[in-house]
Amino acid sequence: MRSSVQELSQKLISWIGNTVISAGGEGVVLGMSGGIDSSVAAVLCKHAFPRSVLGAIMPCHSSSSDSEHAELVAKKFGIPVKILVLDETFDSLVKSLPVESNVVTRKLAENNIKPRLRMVVLYYLANNLNYLVIGSSNRSELSVGYFTKHGDGGGDLMPLGNLTKKQVRELAEYLKIPRVIIDKPPSAGLWDGQTDEAELGLTYTELDNYLISGKAEPKAKEKIDAKMRHSMHKRCMPPIPPF
Repeated sequence: MRSSVQELSQKLISWIGNTVISAGGEGVVLGMSGGIDSSVAAVLCKHAFPRSVLGAIMPCHSSSSDSEHAELVAKKFGIPVKILVLDETFDSLVKSLPVESNVVTRKLAENNIKPRLRMVVLYYLANNLNYLVIGSSNRSELSVGYFTKHGDGGGDLMPLGNLTKKQVRELAEYLKIPRVIIDKPPSAGLWDGQTDEAELGLTYTELDNYLISGKAEPKAKEKIDAKMRHSMHKRCMPPIPPF
């Protein structure tokens, strides 16, 4: 197991470096949320670009523990970071928007602003440095559209895009990501108490097993297939008329 994870890590580090250089980039910038995916991506990037990596910690009405965990990773691995608090920017934008009557859709729409604001900041930083933006979505999330379009689903390259959540955890163990980050429930941090699995209505184990084997309990299979269909537009370039 260790040798295969080690080989995967080395391949990803090499791929990040070669892909960025081929595109004319001089380094990489990425958001550090304090979660396992962005932490793994950050450490891989640090190995690929020891002197040309920048992490951005961008709290936006977030749990203080998220920033603490991101700073923990940055300190442990020597990753330079900028801390940019987006609370006031978010509040100002929301106040300028029309108030919709549907409370459920309004909550989701407003919270999707957060990852889109963060992506705006990342591209600002990247443009100034001639860096490329790293996305940290994994295969499990991408397959069912569990990301914000033009938000955390953006980026110039996604090193974890072919890895299931289980594989990301294995990489986190190998890279010695702090245990508190590996063990905490995955969350996009969009609102207090929000967790990925509760929002998906699926466990990552169910989703990963289905992606690898094609097998799942009937209800889980139906739910995953539906999410894949409905999120297809999020994984493709905008359709262009064939005429």
